Amino acid sequence: MSELKDLIHKIFENEIKKAVLSKPSSKENEFKKTTISRMPKFFQIAKHTEKQVFHENVQFNEVADRAFELMENNFLQLNAWDNGKEYYITSKNGKYSFKARSTGPETPVTPIEHNRKKQYLLPEGQVIEPLVDMGIFTKDGKVINSMYDKYKQINRLIEIIDDGVRQQNFKKLNIIDFGCGKSYLTFIVYYYLTEIKKIETNIIGLDLKKDVIEKCNRAAEKYGYKNLRFELGDINGYKCPFDVDMVITLHACDTATDFALYNAINWGAKMIFSVPCCQHELNSQIKTDNLSVLTRYGIIQERFSALLTDSIRGNLLEYCGYKTQLLEFIDFDHTPKNILIRAVLKGSNPKATKEKALNEVKNAMAEFNVEPTLYKLLLE
Repeated sequence: MSELKDLIHKIFENEIKKAVLSKPSSKENEFKKTTISRMPKFFQIAKHTEKQVFHENVQFNEVADRAFELMENNFLQLNAWDNGKEYYITSKNGKYSFKARSTGPETPVTPIEHNRKKQYLLPEGQVIEPLVDMGIFTKDGKVINSMYDKYKQINRLIEIIDDGVRQQNFKKLNIIDFGCGKSYLTFIVYYYLTEIKKIETNIIGLDLKKDVIEKCNRAAEKYGYKNLRFELGDINGYKCPFDVDMVITLHACDTATDFALYNAINWGAKMIFSVPCCQHELNSQIKTDNLSVLTRYGIIQERFSALLTDSIRGNLLEYCGYKTQLLEFIDFDHTPKNILIRAVLKGSNPKATKEKALNEVKNAMAEFNVEPTLYKLLLE
């Protein structure tokens, strides 16, 4: 369902005045229509049954996620309007189509008072010390123009994490960040969860560079982040001092991502957020006769190997009881490595789901003559 969510987010990036969810996917659906209307300070949602209407209010930065929740598995069509266009999503046979058309100057416009800018989870105007030290914010909390892309990218990561956290209503979180590097993002995650979400949060950042660890611990002390600390250690075989709720691994190189995922699975981490990097392992192994068109050209083989690597990782997480999504994620260094694996523990997936996920992995391994590290760690 990530396709639908991405389409709805694309629509609500515009200044939407009204949206309507229609065409219930089943006659048994309680709600026959849902309307979403912009008010001066929030969106009002009206859910219509045959005889009643139920209302709720959501903030501007939450409306896209809420629209997705309301539409998923419930409605087959969404129409939305801004000052000059109509946007619509339709569903047929499980596939979604998106279109937009100009509605012309005769479209009625309702005067409103609100900030026209996208409502970011890390709002401009607040002094967030790590963002100041990163050179993204000025000392008074304004975004430096040349750093606006990075500001949006950091917010994208926080949005993805927030989406997972909100679904489980955490009061306390224990987090491991593997391969934390300079840890700017670790500081931002800690800030967001503790200062904005008000969740009691413990984070350990792990890296192999002693000077980086020392610098990060000094920064955590400077910011007053008392439950954030950094340790020197290897991803492989790390012994965690607490029950793990979340594992973050951003740009762990090649099979380091596999060891991080393996540890997260063994700990029963409730959420995993991983941006893989440098997927060389399968590129050095891959060989196929039936689909040699994918290995004929070096650049195609390299990119396909990276995609195959992450597809297999996603399936293996499904096999281990996680609901897994591979999301588009804009990389901080502006490279093509922009896939984020988000996995949320369900406890146990249906047997048929697990078997299908594993069989797909085995078929891919047989076709391309590869042996991924995560597969060997889990099943051998």
